[in-house]
Amino acid sequence: MTEIPTKMKAWIYDEYGDVNVLRLDEGVSVPEINEDQVLVKVVAAALNPVDFKRRLGWFKATDSPLPTVPGYDVAGIVVKVGSQVKNLKEGDEVYGDINEKGLDKPKQFGSLAEYTAVEEKLLAIKPNNLDFQLAAGIPLAIETANEGLERAQFSAGKSILVLGGAGGVGSLVIQLAKHVYGASRIAATSSTGKLELLKSLGVDLAIDYTKENLNELPEKFDVVYDAIGLGETGPNAVKEGGAVVGISGPISPPGFIFILTSDGAVLTKLNPYLESGKIKPLNDPKGPFPFSKVIDAFSYLETGRATGKVVIYPIS
Repeated sequence: MTEIPTKMKAWIYDEYGDVNVLRLDEGVSVPEINEDQVLVKVVAAALNPVDFKRRLGWFKATDSPLPTVPGYDVAGIVVKVGSQVKNLKEGDEVYGDINEKGLDKPKQFGSLAEYTAVEEKLLAIKPNNLDFQLAAGIPLAIETANEGLERAQFSAGKSILVLGGAGGVGSLVIQLAKHVYGASRIAATSSTGKLELLKSLGVDLAIDYTKENLNELPEKFDVVYDAIGLGETGPNAVKEGGAVVGISGPISPPGFIFILTSDGAVLTKLNPYLESGKIKPLNDPKGPFPFSKVIDAFSYLETGRATGKVVIYPIS
């Protein structure tokens, strides 16, 4: 293997704030690994809304100390393994969400860097049919989609409404509901220009939120997955006794919010659906953004208009 340097390039911020607190630092120390960790040479990374909410200081009470190298999603190559690592080895191509608890002490040195240290249990072998930039956008979103469906006790024969179907999480909720969980009927919302995309993902009823009042839909659903935080909308659209699950608040009863627990075993379980092509990752066509354009990538994500995932590639 190539020798691992002591210093690396990374995006970093020393204080909370808007995109202008971000700076590219070429002299950041390459992280040391613990016994249960591997060092990953980052090939591609992806941004998630949690990255900008964290940078804005929304959960600074539970954040790790500044300065911060942001980034949760990673795809790359293992270049060093800790003494307690059991399955991964140098040269393995891996992907994952590097923070086990998204809002509770996320890593100070994240994936927007040339190297990142990650616990083995948070990673999985990258699907063999996907390149690094496609793989990088998957982990946090697919794990969030899957955990929400599990918590809502979604199962074969049930109907689902996905609020925000064209986003990173929503697009994967649709595909998991269809191909893994056996949904009987899938509805999803988007703007006018993305309705055909929803249908291509497997949606039976594509709803244009610019033209329909989502609080007065004629149909009710067994489960509503609110991927964007629409408060009352989910509870208004769920059947009696059904479940409403959300990933950002506030949400009205009977709805509930959860925070993802990252787990590489979930990726391993879902890899066959990715490798067969049943589940297709969705990256925003404006990307990938090169490593030098991370500020532009954040600014674009923060418009709320991204389709699927905003990916950073190549990392160099």
